[in-house]
Parts: sequence; C-alpha cells; structure tokens
Amino acid sequence: MYALVDVNNMYVSCERVFRPWLAGRPVVVLSNNDGACIARSNEAKDLGVRMAQPWFEVRHLERAAGLVALSANFELYGDMSNRMMSIAAGVAPRQEIYSIDECFLDFDGVPGDLVALGRDLRRRVLQWTGLPTSVGFGTTKTLAKLANHVAKAADRTPGQPYDAKLAQVCDLGTLPPGERAAVLAATAAGDVWGIGPKTSAKLAEAGVHTVLDLVQADAAMLGRRFNVVVERTVRELQGTPCLAIDDAPEGNQQLMCSRSFGQPVPDLPTLIEVVSQFTVTVARRLREQAAVAGALQVFLATSPYRRHDRQHAPGATLRLPRATSDTRELVSAAVRTLRGIHRDGHNYLKAGVMLTDLQPAGRAQGALDLFDTAPAGGPGSDHGPHDSHHSGHRGGNHDGKGGGNDGSHTSTPAAPAGAARLMQTLDALNERFGRQAVTVASAVRPAAAPSRHASRQERRSPRYTTRLDEIAVARA
Repeated sequence: MYALVDVNNMYVSCERVFRPWLAGRPVVVLSNNDGACIARSNEAKDLGVRMAQPWFEVRHLERAAGLVALSANFELYGDMSNRMMSIAAGVAPRQEIYSIDECFLDFDGVPGDLVALGRDLRRRVLQWTGLPTSVGFGTTKTLAKLANHVAKAADRTPGQPYDAKLAQVCDLGTLPPGERAAVLAATAAGDVWGIGPKTSAKLAEAGVHTVLDLVQADAAMLGRRFNVVVERTVRELQGTPCLAIDDAPEGNQQLMCSRSFGQPVPDLPTLIEVVSQFTVTVARRLREQAAVAGALQVFLATSPYRRHDRQHAPGATLRLPRATSDTRELVSAAVRTLRGIHRDGHNYLKAGVMLTDLQPAGRAQGALDLFDTAPAGGPGSDHGPHDSHHSGHRGGNHDGKGGGNDGSHTSTPAAPAGAARLMQTLDALNERFGRQAVTVASAVRPAAAPSRHASRQERRSPRYTTRLDEIAVARA
C-alpha cells in the first residue's frame, strides 16, 4: 500500500506559516524576477489567476480584489520542505521524495487503519511545521496520486464533485465498489498522473473521458494506440503495480541554472559575470551527486513582451574534451560558448547554463590532457606535491581572454587528483563561509559596478528558518 503526501499550495502555505494574516486572502508567489505567478492560493485561483500568468496581467487585482503578491523565497521553501519530509519519513519504512512538496510512502507491512494513520500524520505535520497536507492511499503509486487529488479537491469544495468525508485523507481501497466507481466517474482522465493535455484530448476522441473509462479499458489496446506510458498508467489504475518506490533515486540526467534579470542586459562583460555565476552553481550541484558532465549548453533570450526590442534567443552546446566537474574548466567552456552566441544590440533578459551527458565520476571516459598523465609531484612533473593546486586556470582568466597565472611562475594544469582535491577544498570553504566565499573571478562583480542583472525580489519575505538575522520575532 502506497501513500502520497502533498503540501497544499506549498509556497503560499510556507508564507502563511509566518504571516497568519494571509489566511483566507488571495495570495500569489511570483517567479525569480517577479515576472509570473508560480504559486496561487485557492482564493487566487477563484479570482481566475492562472499558473505562470504574467504578473502585469493580474496586478490590477491588488486593488480590485485584495490580491497579495510575494516574491519567491526558495531558501525558506526548501527548508520547510526538508522539515516536512523528515516528519513523513518517520511513519513508514520507505520514502521517495518526488518533489519539493510531495513524497510517496510505502506502508507495506504496516498494520492498522491507514486513514487514521494518515490523519495522524497530517496533524503532526500541521502542528510541527504549520503546513497543511493532503494524503492519498492506493495499492499503486498512480492510485495513491489519484486518491491525493480526491482528498485535496474534496477539502477545497466539499460535495463538488466528491463527498466531504474524502477530504484531507482518502483511501480509495476502502470505499465500497459503488462509491469508488462514482469517484472514478467524477474524475476526468486528464486529472490522472501521467496523462497530459494532448493525450487527454486524444483519449476523448477515442471515447475515454473519465478515470472509470480508463479503468474499464483494455490496457494493451491503449498501449498500442498511444504509448507504453498510457498502458502502464491504465494498469496501475486497475491495481497492477508498475512503479516501485525509489528510495535511492539516480542523480539528475541534466543540471540547469537559469534566471530572468531585473533589467535588460545588453553588454557582454555583465553576461560573462552572470553565466560564470550560473556555471559555478551547477558545477557545485554536479559534485554533490558525484558526477561529471560531458557537455555544456549556454542560452540567452530577450523578452517577447518588449516588442520594440530586437528579438534574439540563441543557444549553443559545447562537447567537452573530457567529462569534468571542475568549476574552472566548466566556467571557461561556458564563457567561450557565450562569446559565440552573444550579439551586440540586443537587450537580453534571461540567461541559463545547462550541463548534460552526466555520468558517475568514477566511470567517466574522455580524452586525457597530455599534462594530466603524470601525478602531481611524480615523474614528469617539475613541482612538488604542494604545487599540485597551482593551475593555468587561475582567477579572473575564465572570461576567455587567455592568460592564466599571476606572473610569479608558470604551471601546468592540475592533475585530475589535484583538481579533485582543489574542488573539495573549494566546496568545504563555501559550505563553511557561504557559497560565494570562494569563486572564480569572472563571477564576481566589481565593487563599484551596479548589479543590473540581479532579479527583482521587492516582495520577498524574510528567510525565517535559515538566517539568524531574519528570524521571526515574537512580540507580546
């Protein structure tokens, strides 16, 4: 038996924990650049605010309907998610964290009334974190996801279309056959996990409109007509497990860091700074999952909403000579790629860096540098073991302009072992003193230069749980 635990309107709920006066108010959380609505309270949904709708299109609702808009506070949301996940992990033998606000639990072998267990878990999460959750139980992961959908919808609008007794915690397996069939008939096929809008439209053309239609369909026939994902989804709805709990998921297949800017950025030096920062971020994430990247992609984009600007959305992928997780090599490659796609006269409003062809660090294959064949301090090296960290990729020379040392001496690129130790030291220093404590020079803005690319976060709440100087203050 599986359960899906999901925080209701995660980002908005995190904000309401520390701002109780937001309860009952229409609230939206905006994207990094305060550009679009990426989370909505139920009250905001009732006002017609759509997911990813540009903020300028609904800004008038601030005065007209009391809509409250807040800048995204991902540091707060991530920490609150970790707290919720820790609580959920304590009630079942196995857990799979599916997203920042969802996790699957495997209750195989756990005795007792599952609905009671679910309500106890929900009370505990609410009491310890202030986050409201919905819990759905099913004999497969797809049924658990469906039960969670029913629990959430019944809580929001009791009786429309689900009975109020299914609110907050729902176990489809304990419903009498007639009630279960009624629930499935009241649920659109497009509401099922794994059935997207395009597939839903094609299913409707074939006469499949509801979940009950899917359950009563021939899974193999639908698989032949559509794809294996649809067949697997139908089998799961019919009670045949096709998806297991993955409590040790594989690392990401790609890593990306992108962001919109606070104001347009036309000049190359500022874009080099931005792309360098993004590359530093994804390189750190790459090492956290003990992987290396074989290719790197850089992309830029102007804003389609700035109609008087010349539009340009270039991107390019660079295959690396060898797979690596070395920040210096990745930044150098990213800047070279950026120089190739940047064009003068364009107001870029977004940039991003993506690492692809990820592979475990221990199994990485690729061309070796001639100077990397000998270990530091060993045969063929003019430097002792303490010189292995001195590299031709020093400091501010990741802007692609060449150079590579401070003039005191010339050294060959660090051997793989030395480079790995250097990156470990870099990560340790940044873990202790802050993520930007030690970085490449091209990622640092000159002290006298204004930050034109920083995202607007004019409405961000304090990071109550992770910053001592922003901790909530209780007043009598």
